[in-house]
Amino acid sequence: MRDPFSLPDGNVSISFSGGRTSAYMLHEILRANGGLPDRAIVSFQNTGREMTETLDFVQECGQRWGVHIVWLEYRAEDPRFEVVSHNSASRDGEPFEALILKRKFLPNRVARFCTAEMKVHCLSRYLRSLGWDRWVNAVGIRADEPDRLGKSSPKERYTIWHPMADAGVSRHDVSAFWSRQPFDLRLPNVGGRTQLGNCDGCFLKSEAARAALVRDYPERATWWQRMEQLAQSISSRPADARFREDGTWEQHIDFVNRQGDWLFDEEGALCQSNEGECTDA
Repeated sequence: MRDPFSLPDGNVSISFSGGRTSAYMLHEILRANGGLPDRAIVSFQNTGREMTETLDFVQECGQRWGVHIVWLEYRAEDPRFEVVSHNSASRDGEPFEALILKRKFLPNRVARFCTAEMKVHCLSRYLRSLGWDRWVNAVGIRADEPDRLGKSSPKERYTIWHPMADAGVSRHDVSAFWSRQPFDLRLPNVGGRTQLGNCDGCFLKSEAARAALVRDYPERATWWQRMEQLAQSISSRPADARFREDGTWEQHIDFVNRQGDWLFDEEGALCQSNEGECTDA
């Protein structure tokens, strides 16, 4: 029987989000193929809003597993991407801010151009600069994420490969794998989810996750508030300069600070439901 993590034919792009799930996928692809041929590339697209622990984890995976990971960041000018490294990677949202300045409005739950530009198109531009015309893109969506699987479809230049789903891997399998490893992503794993994974204050995260960011990392929460203020100053519709239609970050920060710790202790006080994820966590 063919190993579900065996590389398909042709050029293969392996997307590493910096989370435990995609790291598990990368580990299993390396195992199944005895390393990677030149036709396979592993990449990490940094938005500048990832936690330091995520950046360190990406670097450690590459070093421990002996695999080269290409670090990419969005740029507003051609060629619209730059190859960076763990040392030179942005850490204060610089690529994200550059995108907002270029678009002159904010992404939101309907217009998720942040994911498209800083991750999908950034990677595509890099691969095309290498001369790739067509490729298969490995994405770490698990078997227990059917809603996310249903959103995948062939694109103009690439098709999607879901080795995790093909192998029947669940959130619990990923957690069990990392419990056996000599290192791990140094961010809390809550029921198989890493609430601080991906962009720290992503508008797709739950109210509870964003409130925890305000409480535990207030300086990171205020970056999102500053971007809304920036958008208000450059947008033709300043009233719409918010990441979420249900309120601004200034209102969210003020609400959390006024309520105090009871807000986190009272069951049901904050919505725990995520409405989706940019990438695998």
